[in-house]
Amino acid sequence: MSADTASGTITAPVEVAHPRDEQIAFLLMTLALIVAPLFAYPFFLMQALCFALFACAFNLLVGYVGLLSFGHAMFLGSAGYFSAHIAKVWGWPPELAIIAAALGAGVIGLITGALAIRRQGIYFSMITLALSQMIYFFCLQAPFTHGEDGIQAVPQGKMLGFINLSNQMTLYYVVLAVFLFGFLAIHRIINSPFGEILKAIRENEPRAVSLGYKTDRYKLAAFVLSATLVGLAGATKSIVAQNASLTDVHWTMSGEVVLMTLVGGLGTIFGPVVGAFVIVAMQNYLAGFGQWVTVIQGVIFVACVLAFRHGIVGEVAHMFKRSL
Repeated sequence: MSADTASGTITAPVEVAHPRDEQIAFLLMTLALIVAPLFAYPFFLMQALCFALFACAFNLLVGYVGLLSFGHAMFLGSAGYFSAHIAKVWGWPPELAIIAAALGAGVIGLITGALAIRRQGIYFSMITLALSQMIYFFCLQAPFTHGEDGIQAVPQGKMLGFINLSNQMTLYYVVLAVFLFGFLAIHRIINSPFGEILKAIRENEPRAVSLGYKTDRYKLAAFVLSATLVGLAGATKSIVAQNASLTDVHWTMSGEVVLMTLVGGLGTIFGPVVGAFVIVAMQNYLAGFGQWVTVIQGVIFVACVLAFRHGIVGEVAHMFKRSL
């Protein structure tokens, strides 16, 4: 990872693509996640998968376009509220609630992105943070969100009319399917001609402009795609946890996803997944330390930055000259 001091944009290390390596890594990851409930608590794994998709979608924007957003929590939290309200009040089945909430987050991404991409570097980051705070205060004041209490007792229902999500193992594999869908969608975007243009914009936007590409349109499209996929994660998370709260829309959540991405490996495909599992595991297993968890996280983050300059997966990929 490096920073362009002139524009303030973030760039990621470039590795030569090896599709076979990525396929093997994907198969290993999928197999590990399939058998994971035999060794770990399913609810913890579901939380980690939702945050992993959140981090992957965030990485699509920062790692492959070079746009650092400090406001991505607004998509996670707003989609969570949408999904919870639609499932509980409107009585929609969970699959429709999740899809509608993800599309709602995409609409918010279109509006906020159209405003934010007019600026670059730190100015872009600050605009996204300001817009995220606006969404936070809206969620705090809007009647349907129930303020600080949030939306509780969200029904999990039956997906497609016959998949009973009240069964924890069934719910886990549904969440795993959602995560794999989002992960593969991001992988396809990255490795498409559209993704190559995004990487060109990240590396040298003026050159991309000189080649005739309308870079603002590509950045807006990437922003909306990232927001929609984050919304998918947030909507699924509210069904899993059966509640939607202000925690997911608070600015600290935007900071956590940055931490997940950097610890795992910025600009790598599998890095955000590893980073999300590491951070969620720390939050769960170090909860007994109370407020010291934040301090411990900070120490580990500093250690990772000093010892793993490209993140955990980034260092492994760099060591073996592979693309992960």
